Amino acid sequence: MYNLINKTEFDRVRTFEGTWTTKMQLFADMCRYNTLVAVKKAGSGHLGSSLSAMDITTYLYLNELNVFKVGFESEDRDIYFSSKGHDVPGLYSIFYALGITPEEKLLGLRRLNGLDGHPEVRQPGIEASTGSLGMGISKGKGMAWAKSYKNKKGHVYVLTGDGEFQEGQIYESLQAAAHQGIGNLTAIMDHNKYQTDMLVKDVNNIEDVVDKVSAFGWHVVKIDGHDYNELQKTFSELKNVTDKPKMIVADTIKGRGVSFMERPEVETFADKTLYKWHSGAPDDESYVKGLVELTEKINELTDELGIENIDIPQNKTEGKISSKGKMEFVTEAYGDALCEIAKTNDKLVLLDGDLSADCKLRKFEKMYPDRFIENGIAEQDMVSMAGGLARMELIPVVNTFASFLAARANEQIYNNAGEQTKIIYTCHFSGIIPAGPGKSHQSVRDISLFGALPNVTIIQPCNGEETKWATEYCVNEAEENCMLRLVIGPSPERIQLPGNYKFKVGFGAELTDGNDAILFGYGPVMLHEALLAADYLNKIGFGLKVINMPWLNKIDKEWLTDVVNDHKKIFVLEDHSAVGGLGDRLLNTLKEAEILDNKEFINLGLQVYPECGTPWEVLDYHKLDGKSLAQRISGVEDIEEEEKIKQKYTEEAPQ
Repeated sequence: MYNLINKTEFDRVRTFEGTWTTKMQLFADMCRYNTLVAVKKAGSGHLGSSLSAMDITTYLYLNELNVFKVGFESEDRDIYFSSKGHDVPGLYSIFYALGITPEEKLLGLRRLNGLDGHPEVRQPGIEASTGSLGMGISKGKGMAWAKSYKNKKGHVYVLTGDGEFQEGQIYESLQAAAHQGIGNLTAIMDHNKYQTDMLVKDVNNIEDVVDKVSAFGWHVVKIDGHDYNELQKTFSELKNVTDKPKMIVADTIKGRGVSFMERPEVETFADKTLYKWHSGAPDDESYVKGLVELTEKINELTDELGIENIDIPQNKTEGKISSKGKMEFVTEAYGDALCEIAKTNDKLVLLDGDLSADCKLRKFEKMYPDRFIENGIAEQDMVSMAGGLARMELIPVVNTFASFLAARANEQIYNNAGEQTKIIYTCHFSGIIPAGPGKSHQSVRDISLFGALPNVTIIQPCNGEETKWATEYCVNEAEENCMLRLVIGPSPERIQLPGNYKFKVGFGAELTDGNDAILFGYGPVMLHEALLAADYLNKIGFGLKVINMPWLNKIDKEWLTDVVNDHKKIFVLEDHSAVGGLGDRLLNTLKEAEILDNKEFINLGLQVYPECGTPWEVLDYHKLDGKSLAQRISGVEDIEEEEKIKQKYTEEAPQ
């Protein structure tokens, strides 16, 4: 049961005559309550940043922005958007409170046809889509320049994170904005001191950020980002600065408003301070505890303001039993494999882009701290540093999310590859699933980006065992660059490989037998759907041969010729765009082998941007779930109905 504080209660607070700072705090804490409910229902999201930025965004929308006077469609409107994007659940909660976002949308956070897990302009009120970090000030600069060029009113406000200031594009935008005299732009740093799960100063220190930004020619002030009087005074004074861009460094507390989310933990190795509430939904106990604390604060502020009590709904947990113990994370096998390899290969060095916990590198970090380089949120710098390590005959393994690595640092990857050294690029969070964060995190172009390089081997393993083999191959056997593609979430099932399977360059593995069609797939997510499709089809007498093909750009021609020889229909199930993935490689190899005559070749990859939602919702939407695949492969529109008909005929047949 998930219930929000109703919009009518926010209306009551806004119109009540009382101490304005108390009204602001009450409004913000009510939004914090709804944010906690929305993220819990979604099952994932970013609470820490949503709560730390809440007072800033509450102040802006209730006191500063003119959008409710001139309208969101007016070119004279003030523009606000978040560059970091992790705070968007909190922003959506404000939108609900102000009537921009309906209740069912907020409770549909990270669901199909609900609200995207990161900002997307298709959502009312969102002014810019968030991508890889560091883009916001540049985009805001463009908006502000356009306003001046078109003689339009309105100011542009951009919220950034402090860890985001490790990205190189930030400093390009700072320099250019000052040089170009963009006076109608204000950047606000949510300076909560933490990035993914560690202190910014321990990952890649940005201080003294006030001096640095001032040196670029900006007008900079530092304030308490939770003090409404300071916020009012600062925004009022900045209106008098019109000849240069402005920045507010707002000191905030990550998880503000929920006491236990404001407190970090201390790890046992190297006295590292870890923050556990950056992402993910809280457990049931923490969820209830957080709601109780926020309820008490709301009631206290209500009494202080002298307003009739806020109607705070009851929320109960669903008490779902976790099935995590049954799930397989290929990333865990990857992290374990690196630790084992490091015992006998002292050339192995790991680089991380502020995602050590997500990429399951923490075990290596503890065991080999002198061979672990935390580079922070700076993918281009990290990749070029890896290039330098490789030139010194070390074996660097670069780790971050696929969307950030393959695209953001593509030029640096290209440069390294041209030097004929060996670097392993591990692209975590590859493919469509999990889809809750939205398309900024769903990597469906990385195979094509790496595949354009002539000396890169691209591999995606299907289970933990194959992941260990692939990691071992990349580090100890490969003679060229490798791109290792890993899903980040739990595998829907543990893919079973044949007992006689050998991990050999260019060869796949037959997972099912069938003569009516053959389907090539890779990775645990899509192979799970392929196996489901084979089960559906088997029940209607259609035999589908499913092939696990981990080598995405290295295909043995003789093996391929032999495996497809007796099949007229060839399907490829991509966890990627239909362009530039495994399908293109297979098609080219089949063409070279001159065996395509009288065969049908169909690529089942994405033709559009991936949708946001739960895994099942998104796979079903794109017709990549098992049942939809069975229908697409067989041409039978209702597989289940066909199965019932066949069963009826079997039962009625004479014995």
